[in-house]
This record gives sequence, structure tokens and C-alpha cells, in this order.
Amino acid sequence: MCISTLERLSNLTLDMPQEQRFLVLFDFDETIINESSDDAVVRALPDQQLPDWLINSYREGRYNEHMQRVLAYMAERGVSKDAIQSAVEKIPPSPGLHELLQFLRNHQQDFELAVVSDANMYFIKTWLESAGVCHLFRKIFTNPASFDASGQLLLLPFHSHLCKRCPDNMCKQVILRDYLAGRQKERGGVAFQRVFYIGDGANDICPTQALGPRDTAFPRRDFPMHRLLLEIQESQPANFKASMVSWATGEDIVDYLKEVLEER
Repeated sequence: MCISTLERLSNLTLDMPQEQRFLVLFDFDETIINESSDDAVVRALPDQQLPDWLINSYREGRYNEHMQRVLAYMAERGVSKDAIQSAVEKIPPSPGLHELLQFLRNHQQDFELAVVSDANMYFIKTWLESAGVCHLFRKIFTNPASFDASGQLLLLPFHSHLCKRCPDNMCKQVILRDYLAGRQKERGGVAFQRVFYIGDGANDICPTQALGPRDTAFPRRDFPMHRLLLEIQESQPANFKASMVSWATGEDIVDYLKEVLEER
């Protein structure tokens, strides 16, 4: 996942004190990009919409399986790899996203970036590479996806887990905890000073439960993650230890991160 470029960037910052680094985790759909990538690729269909029988086949907690059926249907209708790639590349970024990534690019010695998304690897890498920002992300956690010999995009689940709150194919809290533990070991026992989680959806709630008092959750303002966190803060405050800063544009996040850097 853009590893060769990242290795070169790492070599430039080897002498930086690792204990001063922060981790920034991004969701993808409606966070990095301004809509759902799954909805965007459907527009590559001849009639630009799914039939009712396919829409109604969705079952709660099994969205990954639903998208497998959607991609199979698109292949049957003759939607090509080029058409899917074009649809993904045309998705607009969320407001202020480029300004936020430019800020993080300018402070690479302070921030490590990763994506944690229930989209899929093909959509995410295609968009990030088209936008010229793939090299900024050390890791992408998402569902595997690749084209087979017939030209169909095959989608697989990311992992299995025991969390009852999350879809069968992905628990973002499990990913976050495993990543933090693994990176701390790789960094010689040095943990990240703070963790920042940027998202929008209901499936971004679970990982925020693993954040500590010095960490920050950035829910997109008036989106499900924001509304649910407000409810948790009111009714279950013990379940949310981090601070919360809502955002409407990436520049809202930049303003907060500037303050964090000034604290050092």
C-alpha cells in the first residue's frame, strides 16, 4: 500500500523522536471523499441504478455480502474495469480535505496516517492515487478487492471478529487496538502521544470506545457518528473518554491540530 514511497519518507525522518509522533486514522466514504464510493460506482451501470430485488437483498450487518452481489451484477451488465475506475476517480473530496492533507504532509515528522474503512482496497487506492496522496498513508485497513480474469471486481471480508456491535466483516476497534499494539512494539515500546480518529458513520463509533483521555474523535458534523457520540456523551459518558471535535470542513481539523502542535 504505497510502501515503497513510505519507506523513502521514513528514511527522511529516522532521526525524529518517535515519542513525539501522533496517529491520525481516517475513514474513507463521506470522510476522505464526499460520498459513498459504493453509490458512486453504481452510476457506471447503463441505467445508473440497482434493481429493487438487489437493493432489497441487503441484510443488517451483512453489507459486505450485499456489495459482493452488487459487483457481480455490475459485471453481468457489462460494466468494465475502466468504467469503475473512472467512476471512483470522479468522486469529489470532502470539503477542506486537501487542505487537511497538505497540513499533515507539511508535518510528516509529527503525524502518521492510516485509513480504516469498510469500503474496499481497489476503490480506496484508486482514489488516493488519482488524488496524488496515497504516499501519505502508512497503512490501509479495508476489505480486499481485485479483478478476476473475467473482469469482475471480487470483494472479500476484511476479517472475522467477536464484536456484536459491528458488521460481520469488520470491527474497527479491533483494528485500532491491534495496530496500536503492533506499532508500539515496532517503535521499541514507545506509544503514540495521541490518537486522532476522523469519521462520519455509525461504524466509526466502536473504535472511539478505545480512545483515551488525550485522544480526539472528529465526527463529521450532523452525520450519524456525530449524533451517536452526542448521545453517548449524555447517556453513557463512561464509555467515551476522548475529547470530541466535530468538523464540517478539513480546515476545522487543521485548526485543532495546530493547537496540538503548539502545546508541545
